Amino acid sequence: MKKIILSAAIMITSMVTFAASTLNPKPFVVPELREWVGAKGKFIPGDSPVITVATENLKEIAESYADDYLTMFGVRPAVSVGKPAKGAIHFTLKKDNKLGAEGYRIDVTDRVVVSAVEKVGAFWATKTLLQIAEQSGDHSIPCGKITDFPDYGVRGLSMDVGRKFFPLSYLQDLVKVLSYYKMNSLRIHLNDNGFPYYFGNDWDKTYSAFRLESDTYPGLTARDGYYTKDEFREFQVSSAKDFVDIVPEIDVPAHALAFSKYNKALGSKEFGMDHLNLFSEELMPFLDNLFAEYLGGENPVFVNEYVHIGTDEFGKDYKGFENKKETTEKFRSFMDHYIRLVEGYGKKPWVWGSLSTAPGETPIKTEGVMLDAWYNGYADPKEMVKLGFKLNSIPDGMVYIVPNAGYYHDYLNTKWLYENWTPARVGNVQFDEKDPALVGGYFAVWNDHVGNGISVQDVHHRIMDAIATMSVKLWDGVNVTIPYDEFYAASKILSEAPGINRLGKVGEPNTLVFEAEKLQPGAKNPVRELGFGYTVEFDLAATPEEKGTVLLSSPETTFYLSDPFKGLFGFARDGYLNTFNFRPYPGEKAHIKITGDNKGTTLWVNGKKYESLDKVTQWHNDGKNKMYYLSTMMFPLEKAGNFKSKVTNLKAYNYITD
Repeated sequence: MKKIILSAAIMITSMVTFAASTLNPKPFVVPELREWVGAKGKFIPGDSPVITVATENLKEIAESYADDYLTMFGVRPAVSVGKPAKGAIHFTLKKDNKLGAEGYRIDVTDRVVVSAVEKVGAFWATKTLLQIAEQSGDHSIPCGKITDFPDYGVRGLSMDVGRKFFPLSYLQDLVKVLSYYKMNSLRIHLNDNGFPYYFGNDWDKTYSAFRLESDTYPGLTARDGYYTKDEFREFQVSSAKDFVDIVPEIDVPAHALAFSKYNKALGSKEFGMDHLNLFSEELMPFLDNLFAEYLGGENPVFVNEYVHIGTDEFGKDYKGFENKKETTEKFRSFMDHYIRLVEGYGKKPWVWGSLSTAPGETPIKTEGVMLDAWYNGYADPKEMVKLGFKLNSIPDGMVYIVPNAGYYHDYLNTKWLYENWTPARVGNVQFDEKDPALVGGYFAVWNDHVGNGISVQDVHHRIMDAIATMSVKLWDGVNVTIPYDEFYAASKILSEAPGINRLGKVGEPNTLVFEAEKLQPGAKNPVRELGFGYTVEFDLAATPEEKGTVLLSSPETTFYLSDPFKGLFGFARDGYLNTFNFRPYPGEKAHIKITGDNKGTTLWVNGKKYESLDKVTQWHNDGKNKMYYLSTMMFPLEKAGNFKSKVTNLKAYNYITD
């Protein structure tokens, strides 16, 4: 007998406290709605919801909304061209000077009428409607009027895939998540390298990777994970349907060990092989051909308008770099060349701020160039504006995540950001809100510590709260009205995105979510995996198992009764194998419990803690240059392995039991 306990629809209106009134309070949405005028009553879509559009060119938006509605609520609304009618959700486009390109209005009475200036505004309105609907059992929308529009046009995340590979399937899910929270930009940092002091100060052994397929330079592409040109092109096209722009970044002339490993003549002996030798006669032809591979032709690999060329931290560890006039002038020439090269292919260039450390006379084109204002010592933001750059606010000390590294943030301080930050605050420099030089803002994930055990799931856990908070601060700026604690609690009710559950949320809080009196080998279960903060326990009557015997697995994680190498209890995810020093005796009967959170995983045997895999020093411990290994696991439940042992009384809880 197998029993499954899953959560019903969340029967909750809002966790936000509002003043008592006969009129509907503002619905909770992330990002917060800009304006709300409450009315009485609510619109209930019913069992056969209907969507109409004023014109054919809105049908794609409506069909996307209908697909999301089906995924979330189990019924697909009918979509047709028509006029707003009672009981229907209607979309139309019309001029509205207040809204801007991404704004929208929603008027909820006995029908829902969405109006926007452009299709993107109508699309964001669908996310608002879905977020409101998922907070009640009848998927209703309170009657009233919504007017909503963003403060900043660029709202994004920079993801370092150079030092840690993220499968395309994850990036596709991430786009859906960003879109659900009206974040519209995702930068893919395609190349980077580890720090040499973690690799014996040997550049040849130091990890580096370039993540795109290359025909121009066979062998340049990383062998441990990369994207083909076709799939990367399609990824950009599909993401555009969710109104998320993919910004590819090839980072040169620093962070470029992957290129100097491919051709050692490209590397700098003066600054280190992760820097390119700006005086090498081979450098410019090499990079020109590389960019041409992705920007040229009738069907270029880089599809969208922006291309990032890096330009950060050249000469970072060299004292007095700014006084090396010949080199700084060459750097400025290099930067100008690739700005113009990108423009020559009809794209808009994006660069990291670095010119304060490279003063000189060589002119650099700035008009139409986006600059990341990340560290004011490298590029004074107000000086960069005077030079003509448009700024993307991404101040490192405020919005950088470096997982498990001990510097910058492991998790962003979302409370501080929510209460204190907007893109107008770039480190210690304050701009006026919505200064026309500020295009928007980003936060970033940098996987500096290559090999530290961090999984895709670990990274996702670190960015979800950040996405919600940054969404609000980039959309509403200083105009948030909900106290942070209420915002944080209410945001936990919302889905990651339609059909996306990378956090492994299952069931009502603090409940038993799955159990099986006897776990049958090969059985498939409806719960894919449990997210951090879980307990899984079972009774085991052990039979000697072959090495590599699986107890339970999901597409992301495998839990072994006998790991492939030593025959120990253990788990594998993201290419990392973690083992407990435990192997049951033949015929032994034991009660096994595994608990796990975002800091580690613990094995309990017969009610006693046996071993905890948590934050321990990894293979490198050289003075200040420590690296810590993370042994976390979201527990897999989807498929049972072909084991011989008897596993009974299996219970899985979505909390850590005593």
